[in-house]
Amino acid sequence: MWEDCLWNYVFTTLDRASHMAATSSKDEWHGKELGVRGGKTVHMLIHHSRNTAQKQWDETLVLVLGGIARILRTFFPLLRSITNFWSGWESLLHSVKNSITNGSKEVALAALGCLQSTVLSHSPKGNLPMPYLKSVLDVYDIVLRNPTACGDMATNKVKQEIIHGLGEVYVHAQGMFESSMYSQLLSIIDSAIREAKNTQNNFEAEFGHVPPVQRAVLEVFPQLRPPHHLPLLWTVFFQKLLRYLPNSDSSVQNEGYDAKSVESKGYTSDSNGTTTSEQVEVESLSSSSDSRKASGTTITSDLFAEKLVPVLVDMFLQAPVAEKFIIFPYIIEGLGRCMITRRENPDGGLWGLAVKSFNQLLVDDISKLANGSVPDVSNKPARIRLWKEVADVYEIFLVGYCGRALPSSSLAAISKEDDESLEMELLDVLGDKILMSDIDASPDILERLIITLDRCASRTCSLPVETVELVPPHCSRFSLTCLHKLFSLSSYNNEANNWNATRSQVSKISVMLLMTRCEYILNKFLTAEKELGERAFPPARISEIAFVLQEMASVVLHPETASVLPLHPFLKGGGGQLEENTGQRAHLFVLFVPLCELVKSRNSRVRDLVHALLRLVSTELGLHNICLTR
Repeated sequence: MWEDCLWNYVFTTLDRASHMAATSSKDEWHGKELGVRGGKTVHMLIHHSRNTAQKQWDETLVLVLGGIARILRTFFPLLRSITNFWSGWESLLHSVKNSITNGSKEVALAALGCLQSTVLSHSPKGNLPMPYLKSVLDVYDIVLRNPTACGDMATNKVKQEIIHGLGEVYVHAQGMFESSMYSQLLSIIDSAIREAKNTQNNFEAEFGHVPPVQRAVLEVFPQLRPPHHLPLLWTVFFQKLLRYLPNSDSSVQNEGYDAKSVESKGYTSDSNGTTTSEQVEVESLSSSSDSRKASGTTITSDLFAEKLVPVLVDMFLQAPVAEKFIIFPYIIEGLGRCMITRRENPDGGLWGLAVKSFNQLLVDDISKLANGSVPDVSNKPARIRLWKEVADVYEIFLVGYCGRALPSSSLAAISKEDDESLEMELLDVLGDKILMSDIDASPDILERLIITLDRCASRTCSLPVETVELVPPHCSRFSLTCLHKLFSLSSYNNEANNWNATRSQVSKISVMLLMTRCEYILNKFLTAEKELGERAFPPARISEIAFVLQEMASVVLHPETASVLPLHPFLKGGGGQLEENTGQRAHLFVLFVPLCELVKSRNSRVRDLVHALLRLVSTELGLHNICLTR
């Protein structure tokens, strides 16, 4: 009876309705003449949605698909046992595909619902065999990759429903997915994003709206987290997401680490979820990332990336610990690519959002290292690459893309005050969190980070005296803040509990760069004062040298820091009265000559500050009772 019902009624009715919906006339009907009123003919009214034969057959097809959906939802386990049911299923899939591709919006949604209800009803119960699930994914894949006969708005609605449907299918059937199917799922979503990018409405993009299909993708991404039984697919998932950020290369779609490599190479994880092949994965991802850097091809718009970044960061924080360490460097690299969009698009919100996310992830990582809540990973390639990427981001953004004058239109999205606060926040994380903590970065990375601060500090002091006043005030504040960070990193403020090997190494590197920078500033001031003669000295230069002299007075060096200064051992704390101080202000001896020269400065404020510093020198030498004169 079931075979007779399916082959003679159900599928026959579906074929007939589909054929008539596709071939019926589209000529509009006019209602039957009912009579005359007031000298005018009165016609029966026909609703616009039913005024053609084709529209009426479309409604018939909608009813047929709804009926088939109810049959499959209730009797699918029984129907699977019927002879040749698979051929009938394939016929249904063919009709559904044609209905979505060539039918009206109502027909397409009905066809989609027919498949969707079947999968959602039976996959959680284990009644949906793998071939059926794969066949549904194949239909969605084909439909999303090809245009439909609906109008733009209807097409977007249908594709949005398909994307949401994919998310629901994955949530309900997650346990059935293996690596190749998961890769196909991500590929289907990718095709939807690319199609939306190619056909997106310029009006929507201009006024800050993400195209509807891309909005649906953003809503679905959190549902697509890898299944628990395949933790290594987190890397595949993030690799796909990172390609949607700016300056990513689409040509690496099939390179590097993908889902198929998980199966073919047999990567496994132990009972605790710890990856046993991080080395291979990191190297594979590394080549992919380097290729992206080389080409710099933008895959999608900054607007989509701006909405994606919070999703990306949130998903990263939920990833398993072992996989998080592998992908962390590439998250940092991706955020760095977003940050440098500031130069091309200062009005956009992407770069500022990326800066906040960058700070958030680094502070979170440092706090976990400090609390000992993460395993010892200091010697693993992923951690080495992480700090390399961090150094790259700071170097590229702070030195190449930050601190310069921005177009006045930058007030549109983020005010200049907000711009400056983001810069200062970035500096605070670098100077007060990273370099002040016991991190697992190598000495050469620490040196790169400190050199980046020094290069930013030199931005205004290296300018000619004639042009220094032309620099916007926030740029001067930025440079002085960087200089202040160097003073802080060199100084020791009785932080015995926090003084560690990293902190000692940082202070030694910082103090040497600081001495060179201070000597340059002092000598440049003397030279400029001679060149200007009786002309007024730029206030910016006065503020800069006053800041340096005040900071020099407040610095107290740790004995380990003082030991690297190029001074006679006696001046580092080798004997006599100096043994009590142990070279706490040994930096003043390094700069003693230019300080003495500044005594002759015409500026009274500078002379007073130098006078105070020379008194500190006398105290360091134990010459308290000798009166220093100007």
